[in-house]
Amino acid sequence: MNIAIIEDESLAADRLEQMLLEIDPQLTIMVKLKTIEESVTWLKHHTPDLLFVDIQLSDGLSFSIFEQIRVDVPLIFTTAYDQYAIKAFQLNSVHYLLKPIRKKDLEESIEKFKRLSSALRPDLKELLNTLKTNNSPFKKRFIIQIGEQILKIESESVAYFYALEKSVFLTTFQNKTYTLDLSLDKLMEMLNPDLFFRINRKMIVNEHAIQKMVAYSRSRIKLTLNPEEPKHVDALVSVERTPEFKKWIEK
Repeated sequence: MNIAIIEDESLAADRLEQMLLEIDPQLTIMVKLKTIEESVTWLKHHTPDLLFVDIQLSDGLSFSIFEQIRVDVPLIFTTAYDQYAIKAFQLNSVHYLLKPIRKKDLEESIEKFKRLSSALRPDLKELLNTLKTNNSPFKKRFIIQIGEQILKIESESVAYFYALEKSVFLTTFQNKTYTLDLSLDKLMEMLNPDLFFRINRKMIVNEHAIQKMVAYSRSRIKLTLNPEEPKHVDALVSVERTPEFKKWIEK
């Protein structure tokens, strides 16, 4: 079976490829595409047996791929969308995998494809209309899966996000920390910029988590957060972000 992956996060794409090959070493990963433009170009000349598609790419929603060209290929969406949007997938008979993707769920999706691939051919026009009707501009919540347990974390309840050792985490105001399968770059595309600010390469903070601000060397600003940030993560507004941070905090 030939598979193509559309996913702009390299780590997520590599992880998906690894799990697929663990499930079935006979699978062939033809390509891993990152943008709408390169996906359209590639799909004009290639036809995989199955296509895994991340919904939100760096250059827009992946649905625009299917508005530009006809793709008669079974699809499985990988998504970090809110639960209300997932209902739209269910109503339109679209198969989806909720991020972070579990190997068990991935295996079940492959089995479903082998049994009845027609079930994975969605009415994309209807789905897009449904999502446009219900979608809000900013992410409202995160769905976190821990084993068999599924948690719903409202975005406003997140004190900060941070990157550490090639992983991304969120910490709530209740000082609970969970792993996310999203980069800080992608998070900033989803989050309300009135509420969240990226203070440096490794940290995004909620304005309500900021307890104190102190002038620091080289025009930087040191933040005191509640809950306190983990060790090895500096709540320090970088030099290049300080002017923008001051405007943001004064709004």
